[in-house]
Parts: sequence; C-alpha cells; structure tokens
Amino acid sequence: MNQTDKKSVKVNWQGKVVSIQPRTRVWRYLIDNRTHYHIGYNLFLADEEDAGKTFSVAISEKQLAKGLFRVGDILKGTAWTKIYKQREFADYYRVGSIEIISRESRKSEKLPPPWIITVPSLQIYEERGARQLSKSRWNTKCFQCIWANMANVEVQWDFDRNIKKYRFESFCYGPKSCKFYTMGKPRPVSYKNLGPVHDEGWLDDICTERRGEDE
Repeated sequence: MNQTDKKSVKVNWQGKVVSIQPRTRVWRYLIDNRTHYHIGYNLFLADEEDAGKTFSVAISEKQLAKGLFRVGDILKGTAWTKIYKQREFADYYRVGSIEIISRESRKSEKLPPPWIITVPSLQIYEERGARQLSKSRWNTKCFQCIWANMANVEVQWDFDRNIKKYRFESFCYGPKSCKFYTMGKPRPVSYKNLGPVHDEGWLDDICTERRGEDE
C-alpha cells in the first residue's frame, strides 16, 4: 500500500544552491531492464535560517534554462510538500515564483573532478547514460558534481497486478575514467516468489556503451 501524507502544503523557501543534479525516474525489472527517464532537475540548497541544514526542490528543465542557476546562487520561491515520500527524493516539488536574491560571481573554476560547472540539458544526460554510483560517494566527493544523481526508482515487483516497490538509488553520468568513481555494492532487484537477483554492473556497460573512457 502506498503511504501518503494527508495533504500537500504550499511553502516558501530560500537558500544557497550547493548542488544541481538531474532528476530522474528509473524503472527496474529484475536485471533485464533498467530504464532511465529524465524529468527535470533537483536543486540542493543550504537553509539560510538553519545552519547545517540542506533541502532540495524539484524544478523543470524550462525553469533551469530560464534562470541559468549555478552553485553559489541564493534563491527563493514557493513549492509544495510531497505526497508520496517513498517515490520522490526531493523535499519539495511544483516549484514556482523563483527569484534570484544574489548571483554567484564567476570565479576561476577548480580542475575537476568534481565537475562544478554549467549544468547540461537533459538530452545530454540521456545520451551519456548512467552507471551505478556508491551512495557514500554521492554523499561526499561527488555531491556537487553535475554528473551525480539520486534517482526515484520503481521496481516492477508483479507484472500481472502491476505492483511496484519504490526506493532511491545513486547514479553517475560522468567520465568512466573519473578517479572518484566507485560502483558500490551490487543492488538487489526482487520479484514476486523469487529471491532477489543483483545488478552487478553489466547494465552500466549497456547504458554507457556509446562513449569512451574520458567522455
């Protein structure tokens, strides 16, 4: 049964951008299929009123293209609390009225990794394909990188009754040669009446087969 909040509530938010990552939905079926859908971006922000706290808001590709947001910008806007907490990683969605309070000045960029640069279009992410990324790396060295991603995952648990299970998984769209990259443990994918099988990385090869080590 899907657990939901009683209702969605509109809130005002303000914070400093600390990371911008693609917002994706991933459909899994055993280890035969892992399909990535690119549906927007997640902005991760440091709460200016609560030191040490971060939160995330889901925005559209159009909103990012219009605002050209980057790490260091201070933004404010409105949003709604999520109803399906197990399905949506971002804290808030249906974002509106985004205003730029201050813009981060262009400074000399550090050599990557991580890649803290202008975020590409969703088409670029689609073309590059993703590999599984260790969650500990996503939380630390890779968190600010434009190629890092925390996906909303649907596991097709029963085709006959269309029952799905939900969780979150971290992925990487970055160069295969990145020194920070590590896959982490193989991920279990369950199905009714079967023990879990594990995605041990061979789907990563299929998803990224169109690019070389440094692409």
